Amino acid sequence: TPENLLGLARGHWGIENSNHHVRDTTFHEDLSQIRTEKGPHMMATLRELAMSIMRLTGVKNIAKAARNFAASAWVTLRQFGL
Repeated sequence: TPENLLGLARGHWGIENSNHHVRDTTFHEDLSQIRTEKGPHMMATLRELAMSIMRLTGVKNIAKAARNFAASAWVTLRQFGL
């Protein structure tokens, strides 16, 4: 039905906006020059892990948090309660 098709399309774009867009704009995944062996898969996994940890700890703005974490190891450790 048209309603089912619309639901599928919205589900797809929800995933695109919440994961792939963040990985492309914040972590510049499309510009990565890692192309050999298991490197690309490992880096994608690490990026996804970082985003998941941020979301689990209540981060709403992944880009801002990533900049803060990159600027200070202490900020990162405090976010995780260490």
